[in-house]
Amino acid sequence: MIEKLVEYFQYPFVVYAFIVGTLIALSSSLLGVTLVLKRYSFIGDGLSHVAFGAMAIASVLKIANQTAIILPITVVCAVFLLRNGNNAKIKGDAAIAMISVGALAFGYLIINKFSTSANLSGDVCSTLFGSMSILTLTMSEVMVCVVLSIIVVALFLFMYNKIFAVTFDEDFAKATGVKADAYNFIIAVMIAVIIVLSMNLVGSLLISALVIFPALSAMSILKNFRSVTIFSAISSVICAIAGMLISMLAGTPVGSTIVAVDVFVFAVAYFIGKGTGGKA
Repeated sequence: MIEKLVEYFQYPFVVYAFIVGTLIALSSSLLGVTLVLKRYSFIGDGLSHVAFGAMAIASVLKIANQTAIILPITVVCAVFLLRNGNNAKIKGDAAIAMISVGALAFGYLIINKFSTSANLSGDVCSTLFGSMSILTLTMSEVMVCVVLSIIVVALFLFMYNKIFAVTFDEDFAKATGVKADAYNFIIAVMIAVIIVLSMNLVGSLLISALVIFPALSAMSILKNFRSVTIFSAISSVICAIAGMLISMLAGTPVGSTIVAVDVFVFAVAYFIGKGTGGKA
């Protein structure tokens, strides 16, 4: 087994996949805690379906740099959901469901009607569930993922105190002079970036798992926001690495394997939390 792994890691694309996967897992877990506490856990699903719809448009138009189309559309929808979801006539959960289902339906309709691919079902399945696409990243795609992931992590660390304030009591944060709307906008942009990057790792339908499970695992055991965030980040990275290793050795889909490991870790954390009473 070890010899097999050593042989795999001699290939640059495998190293690239682990670098990108680790950074995506880290960045998604940091914002996951905030989203869960703000009761926006399913925003990952909604935005991932938006990204799928945007990708379908880019594919049909034969645009080489699909990220240039997918990212702006996803950012706009993220801003709409986070800034207007609770104040509009259509509330947050309903808005997410509406955008999620609508974008997924239109995306598949566009691909089905206009795509010239000889393997339409395979392409759609790969996009939705991740398949092995992370092992086929080009050097330019790797650099984009690395740079954007580092920016997200750096912004989160730099704005940690403000994000903490906006997460727990947005009205109080505004009263103390914090520009909550501006920070919500930045959070929305970071979430959109993570969603677009994560499509290569776990696919459109499984992205929310990277956001939700590490945060819930941490919250099952710990109560302090800083501790939860750190635990969430560490567990997410470990699950991503373990999932990719298992996928390589067992020949299973990368995205589904990573999510399965996340589910296992959550189950363990949940029972540990039950046993300790969540007093950590």
